[in-house]
Amino acid sequence: MALPLSILDLAHIGEGETAADSFAASVALAQRAEELGYRRIWYAEHHNMDSIASSATSVLIAHIAAHTRTIRLGAGGVMLPNHSPLTIAEQFGTLETLHPGRIDLGLGRAPGSDQATMRALRRSPASADAFPQDVLELQGYLTGETRIPGVHATPGKGTNVPLYILGSSLFGAQLAAALGLPYAFASHFAPAALEEAVALYRRDFQPSSQLERPHVIAALNVIAAETAEEAQEQFLASKRLRVSRFLGRGRSFTTEEADMILESPAGQQIVQMAKYSAVGDVSEVKAYVDWFAGHADADELIVAFAAPDRKAWLRSAELLAQAHGL
Repeated sequence: MALPLSILDLAHIGEGETAADSFAASVALAQRAEELGYRRIWYAEHHNMDSIASSATSVLIAHIAAHTRTIRLGAGGVMLPNHSPLTIAEQFGTLETLHPGRIDLGLGRAPGSDQATMRALRRSPASADAFPQDVLELQGYLTGETRIPGVHATPGKGTNVPLYILGSSLFGAQLAAALGLPYAFASHFAPAALEEAVALYRRDFQPSSQLERPHVIAALNVIAAETAEEAQEQFLASKRLRVSRFLGRGRSFTTEEADMILESPAGQQIVQMAKYSAVGDVSEVKAYVDWFAGHADADELIVAFAAPDRKAWLRSAELLAQAHGL
């Protein structure tokens, strides 16, 4: 039986687009994904990035929820050290109250930004050290078993919004296992520790009131097209775009410059980030996704559609659903 399939929508702002264009595209993707049978869509918190529009994650989730009916929606994730647990409990308690049974809350401890932006967020570099305690405080607000006497989340108390721990290293795996929470590994951009982290999580998992057995969500990139050649063209375009985003420092590169950089050590690091990518026609993508599910020892897959062209981006979602039998 095929694993449940979900989507990580990076809410990217394409060349020549505005944030409003990105939001409209996210609505279109969510509506189509709902029709196709995807389980959930998550949006990630990033700050000070011209190419990503999901900085106000809970607001975007509310907008998408208002334009869909059944698909689960959530954060993948909220960078909890940027916020007070009470504020996040109130935001996601509000979402769950408005859209019962449809809201997820994935949590990460990275800043989702650079050092200057971290200061602008009023975040201390030491904030991440309190992440485990902050997760427990947040959980208490959502279950109604507050850890701070006399302080409650309204809305939020008793909504039991399900929590997920996000990670790209062993730390998140250890925390998710200790707290008995589902674990989502960011192998779509940080592939190195995938196997070790999942094995550690499954070995050390402690059942909780939220989850009886381990649940692993593994992420990968997908570009599906009518032909393998078309998919590979989109994949190359996506790697060139990553060169500009990660190494451009405000400037873009010509195709020739981007290809030269991709051959350099810095470029090869960018290529390695996309190690887990299903690229090709329907049969090729199906074969890769089936392999990756076993390789990652996953209970659920979450995919980031990597094609920079909007039509190809949406078509990937349709072809993957066909390949996966949704």
